[in-house]
Amino acid sequence: MKQLYVGGKINCSAVAMGCMRIKDAKESVDRIVGTALECGINYFDHADIYGGGECEEIFGEYLSHNKALRDKITVQSKCAIRKGCYDFSKEHIISSVEGSLKRLQTDYLDVLLLHRPDTLMEPDEVAEAFSKLESDGKVRFFGVSNHNPYQIELLKTAVKQPIIINQLQFSIPESGLVTSGLNVNMKNSESVMHDGSALEYARIKGITIQAWSPFQQGFIKKPFIGDYENFPELNKRLSELAEKYGVEPITIASAWILRHPANIQLISGSMNPDRIKAICKGADITLTREEWYSVYLSAGFRLP
Repeated sequence: MKQLYVGGKINCSAVAMGCMRIKDAKESVDRIVGTALECGINYFDHADIYGGGECEEIFGEYLSHNKALRDKITVQSKCAIRKGCYDFSKEHIISSVEGSLKRLQTDYLDVLLLHRPDTLMEPDEVAEAFSKLESDGKVRFFGVSNHNPYQIELLKTAVKQPIIINQLQFSIPESGLVTSGLNVNMKNSESVMHDGSALEYARIKGITIQAWSPFQQGFIKKPFIGDYENFPELNKRLSELAEKYGVEPITIASAWILRHPANIQLISGSMNPDRIKAICKGADITLTREEWYSVYLSAGFRLP
């Protein structure tokens, strides 16, 4: 498995296992996590809201039966989404971490991410929460999710710890991170920038982008692989490259994300052991520049 130096702080697998759906596969958790580990995955992504906390509990139970594993893997969780609001208050961040630690049956999180921006955020409060969690040994590193560059800069006016991760939606059809950058100075819909150059900012600042929903179209909707009605040319091109490399189309979709020089970490949410294996194989394939662009264009995009 290709390794990444996440945020310049953590050496770990290019593919991470997202645990949002583990509640629906709890009877097979040993096989699912075992397959991920066999494939070289050593990074596991959680959030306090996944399954109402049950996803962390299921993974924590697995860890309790495999205690020697804890120091060999990176465990990440996210907080700040509450019913009807987002909450970056010191009290909520600390209490959320305490809850995650209890459910995960671990003494510390390797990484804590702020799940979605809180417009009522007070940077000083976040800074106090982060410093306490770090000094208490409960969180090693910090990051954000779904933030734009200036929201990160606002946090950094008070937060002393480096922001090492920004988790963002990124897939072939949902590739706004690159599309707006390819259409600079154009007056077309593709030139509209929705993220404030988050990709380029991350590369400049040494922040690792984690791609969530890497195989889906839209906001957590259906998969695009196999959807010949909406993406006929994309699926045709993925199949052609899959045949060339002797892999599955999803492997090529994985390789497409991992090919980018930003060293994006892919968050795979699959609970299917065979699919996990196919996704991980993408870390061992380096698409050519021409192949990468051909996949992009086959999704219906155009170059100016």
